[in-house]
Amino acid sequence: MKARSVLPLVLLLNACVPASQHGVATRANFAASYTDAQLPPMKSFATSAPKATIRSNNDLALDFIELAFQMESGRRLPVLTRFEKPITVRVTGKPTATLGPDLKHLIARLRSEAGIDISLTTAGTADITIQAVTRSEIRKVLPQAACFVAPNVSSIDEYRKARRKAQTDWSLLKKRDRLMIALPNDSSPQETRDCLHEELAQALGPLNDLYRLPDSVFNDDNVHTVLTGFDMLILRTYYDPALRSGMTRGEVAAALPGILARTNPGGARKAARFATRTPRAWSKAIQTALGRSVSFSGRNAAANEAIRIATAMGWEDHRRAFAHYAMGRVLQTTDPITAHKHYQTAEKYYTNTPGTSLHRAYVATQLSAYAITRGDGATALRLIAPHIPTARQSENAALLSTLLLLRSEALELENRHAEARSVRLDSIGWARYGFGPDWAVRAKLREIASLNPLKG
Repeated sequence: MKARSVLPLVLLLNACVPASQHGVATRANFAASYTDAQLPPMKSFATSAPKATIRSNNDLALDFIELAFQMESGRRLPVLTRFEKPITVRVTGKPTATLGPDLKHLIARLRSEAGIDISLTTAGTADITIQAVTRSEIRKVLPQAACFVAPNVSSIDEYRKARRKAQTDWSLLKKRDRLMIALPNDSSPQETRDCLHEELAQALGPLNDLYRLPDSVFNDDNVHTVLTGFDMLILRTYYDPALRSGMTRGEVAAALPGILARTNPGGARKAARFATRTPRAWSKAIQTALGRSVSFSGRNAAANEAIRIATAMGWEDHRRAFAHYAMGRVLQTTDPITAHKHYQTAEKYYTNTPGTSLHRAYVATQLSAYAITRGDGATALRLIAPHIPTARQSENAALLSTLLLLRSEALELENRHAEARSVRLDSIGWARYGFGPDWAVRAKLREIASLNPLKG
């Protein structure tokens, strides 16, 4: 079983720093300014424009081996496993209206970008069955999972019966023949799509996540939510004709230089970075710092430990930045000034790390929110502007709507009221995809509006 966590480590709801406790009436009145009939229709992304990978072939080979021959738990996998024939995918359960279009879009990308022979089917059986069920049904089986993929089963009921048996043990697989993916059908469209991308990618290929990868969904920070150029390159390599199920770690390592020379010819000329491995203690500290069911003191201690480990490891990359980001999240409601300093430190390290433009967009929501609480609309607008195109390119509607809502409040502070209304209206269509039901969209509107000192 491979599961996506219920709690992404980077949250957008309740992610901003409130200026003060405004009256309930004021915030309710603002939310009521849009009736159900006035909310604009949902927006979605029609095309994808992923950035090409920036890895050297030396680094890619190391990443591929660790992704393909290890699980998140640290358990080693003895052989490479994949599908050895054209792959069929079907959908069962009660899918949402957006799942079908999102799945067709993803399969088209897998075919064109990763070169995988994969297609949808309406037959009664398929190599990969995607079952759309409620979040409560998923949590009855795996309490901490938002979605999951499992081998040798075709339904959540079948998995429930076979769980902890050899049938569903990834380490015993010799090749992949039949898998199921459980997706939530009562989450926001974006959450369902994000689960779809991560779980289908892992149904096809790697089962591991590596914090050292800045531009991949194969990373527990959950910053990237749709398959990136790096991910498609990994999957293209996974299904190269020179590889086959049953190959050992050594056999795959020996084949990779020739494969990568074909799949990533530019990587042969790029210098290797040789990123260090991530200690499990750091990963655990990050998970604790950003957890929901942990006391403030526990989260604070964990964030400090993450920063200590990052410093001791000599990291200057996105992992050092993420530790400071986590500390900012811990402190933002109790000590916003210190939290702001940690966000600024995170931005410094992200700026110096290639492939972290999306990470910087998340930090920008925090830095611009802080500027808005201080009535500094000009600074907020400057901080937000570079990251709106990044959110669009990354197909992250939740992030895009948040940035646009922050921009609308900054425009209000600058007395540009007509522009503010236009931007706010644009943001709502994206919020309906990113956050889901109308009540969640309204909550987001209230949250961002509460930052503006003019509305206190």
